[in-house]
Amino acid sequence: MSEVDIPMSVNVPTRAALKSIPAYKPGSAPQARPGAPAYKMSSNENPYPPLPGVLDRAQAAAAQANRYPDMFSTALIERLAVECGVPADDVIIGTGSSGVLQQTLLALCEADDEVVYAWRSFEAYPIMVGLTGARSVQVPLDDHARHDLAAMAAAIGPRTRVILVCTPNNPTGPAVSRDAMVDFLDTVPEDVLVVVDEAYHEFVRDPDAVHGIDLYRDHPNVMVMRTFSKAYGLAGLRVGYGVAHAPISTAIRKTAVPFGVNHIAHEAALASLDAADALNIRVGHLTAERSRVVTALTDQGWNLPDAQGNFVWLATGERTDAIAAALGQEGISVRAFSGEGIRCSIDSAEANDALIAALEPHVSRRGYRH
Repeated sequence: MSEVDIPMSVNVPTRAALKSIPAYKPGSAPQARPGAPAYKMSSNENPYPPLPGVLDRAQAAAAQANRYPDMFSTALIERLAVECGVPADDVIIGTGSSGVLQQTLLALCEADDEVVYAWRSFEAYPIMVGLTGARSVQVPLDDHARHDLAAMAAAIGPRTRVILVCTPNNPTGPAVSRDAMVDFLDTVPEDVLVVVDEAYHEFVRDPDAVHGIDLYRDHPNVMVMRTFSKAYGLAGLRVGYGVAHAPISTAIRKTAVPFGVNHIAHEAALASLDAADALNIRVGHLTAERSRVVTALTDQGWNLPDAQGNFVWLATGERTDAIAAALGQEGISVRAFSGEGIRCSIDSAEANDALIAALEPHVSRRGYRH
């Protein structure tokens, strides 16, 4: 037996909170099939490569990998401040919007505090809340897979520190309306931070959808999060940002991992902002494909909630695991939430056609709750 194979008894205890925190489940890769294509539609990734000019700038940045990056992402912060029309001091850079969220919860929450959010929503929410020692207060979505803001308002208590609003909601798709959100904010105490998670905001086509930056301008307790992972196609580089009023932004920056956003990601994000015209074209293609997929699945008999992200939601209930497995046999990986539903990314036209064809045998003419 080699030295590395010697069994050891580890007696160092870990935090008790970890026992109740679920593990994050990334989207699975598709099963390879000899002589047949396979499609990963499980992670809401952009099917396009990085925007024009981004790889050249990223490759040039890689030549400086022996040096630490600018810990404060100064150039990106200044650029985003101009793009968003906000003070540079209010912009926070992190490792994707998920990184910004974790920093935010660490800055605001302590043991026995509460964080209110809709459920089902982004899978990382209960994990990140639990890591702070705070408690998740999950409010069920309504019958259209939307946020039930009235119920969320009723769930606010004396220990509530943060409210998370994912719009468009991942994994179900609908966006929160502007008017509903304004009315909701009138019920939220001024000492509770409302985080508007807009990871998919570039894909929104609903004219009544809320725009987080507008809320931030009018409410000192509103924060907005966005990412370069989805529309910009930089999921593998992990860079996102938040916008929050000081002193909240100052506190959030204190919780960052030093040099967490690397120089390659920083430069790729800057180059992506320079390619706004190409971004709009690509997002236009993806939203057109989304509409085509929604129409095709609706014609089959699926009852879909309003899709405003780069994905669609199928409320498959107890058949979820079986349908996901059947799609896997067809070389299509999707994100299955056992007992609830399936989220399918909008991908290339070829992948979307394969998904439509593979789902047809599984449609229920009885419809679904959502």
